[in-house]
Amino acid sequence: MRALYISLVSEFYKSRKTLAFWAAILLPVIVCGLITFGFYSGSEKILARHYPPMMLWGNYIGAALGVMGLLVMPFYVIFMAFSVNNIEHKNDTWKMLFAQPLNKFSIYAAKYLYAVFLILICLFLFATLTYGFGYLLQVLVPEYNFNQYNPSSILINSYTKLFLSSFGILSLQFILSLLWGDFLKPMGIGFVGTIMGIITANVGWKYAYLNPYSLPTLALRITKVSKNTDPLEFPIFTQEIWTSLIYAIILFIIGYFIVTKKSIK
Repeated sequence: MRALYISLVSEFYKSRKTLAFWAAILLPVIVCGLITFGFYSGSEKILARHYPPMMLWGNYIGAALGVMGLLVMPFYVIFMAFSVNNIEHKNDTWKMLFAQPLNKFSIYAAKYLYAVFLILICLFLFATLTYGFGYLLQVLVPEYNFNQYNPSSILINSYTKLFLSSFGILSLQFILSLLWGDFLKPMGIGFVGTIMGIITANVGWKYAYLNPYSLPTLALRITKVSKNTDPLEFPIFTQEIWTSLIYAIILFIIGYFIVTKKSIK
């Protein structure tokens, strides 16, 4: 555990000034800020629709989730997975990294866990800022009825599903960024995969869940719930989430064998 902790701290110091690190903080602020401004500036039109509190929160949260799940999340994960490993490619420090008195698994696991941590921070900020900015809108526009409904369940469930659904993309892109040190190959494959994932998920292809790039889109679909319950409270561990976790386990193991071979080059 000590070796893993040391490796994690090392990853933080190496990447704390990179775009991937700061994007985890800035993306939620920018996206949530723009959506909040839209709800503030367009308050007259929104109020004219007379949304009940739950539907108003659903529209507000859905605006952030739509942008995050379909576009921002997949591309951020792709770029961040590349960035974490590109530090070693760019400086040609793989040999130096594995020459340290730390076991290879701890070094590899720390890189993967650090990538997971960045995703967690990003989504946590999205959920927190969505909740906070919603109540800020209530203060700025008292005619809104945000304060008449507690959206914590939908926020927790939605962002937990989005977090878990990202593991498939992360694990695949992590391997690609281990194999290739240049920017175009892993990013190009990720871009094409994301477009294909969005298309296959939206056309309703029954095997879309097998494409890891489809999983965030599929995860954000509202599933059926029991009668007499909140329609915004839906199960977390659905088919696409289990698929993402299976991909993560298998690809994590494959990635470990790739990186151990890389260390002896």
